[in-house]
Amino acid sequence: MNREEKSELVRSLNALFNEVSLVVVTQYKGLTVEEMTALRGQMRAAGAQFKVTKNRLTRLALAGTDFEGAGDFFTGPTAIATSADPVAAAKAAVEYAKKNEKLVIVGGSLGKTVLDADGVKALATMPSLDELRGKILGLLQAPATKLAGVTQAPAGQLARVFAAYADQGAAA
Repeated sequence: MNREEKSELVRSLNALFNEVSLVVVTQYKGLTVEEMTALRGQMRAAGAQFKVTKNRLTRLALAGTDFEGAGDFFTGPTAIATSADPVAAAKAAVEYAKKNEKLVIVGGSLGKTVLDADGVKALATMPSLDELRGKILGLLQAPATKLAGVTQAPAGQLARVFAAYADQGAAA
């Protein structure tokens, strides 16, 4: 890799770090090509990216971004999982690491907050942004549903009373 390619890689990584809200640093020693492909597919499905990086160049790309504090995690064979959703990359990485012990979560950064491996795992247990939106929507719709049920209840009770009188009159 020549100097020009390296500077382009640093620029592209820096642009990536300015677009995302979460960076998870992993070590992938021993993963086969098939396992890496499966991991990348799982990341894509979750709305995240997984990229093998060069440590020195990644540390240079981190300069001037919110993730600058995560530079210490880049030792050994590292790869990063990134996502705009604050939870997606952590969930996908932790889920894959549970199935395959060759992927080790080293740490990460959520904005300026540096997370150790346990912090990333705790973040992965949180609901995603879409799940939170669904819960809020459900909470907003619940009162309207209950109100509709309450307003329809008297009419339903009247119908049952009339039906009971009709059944009583038919039986007599």
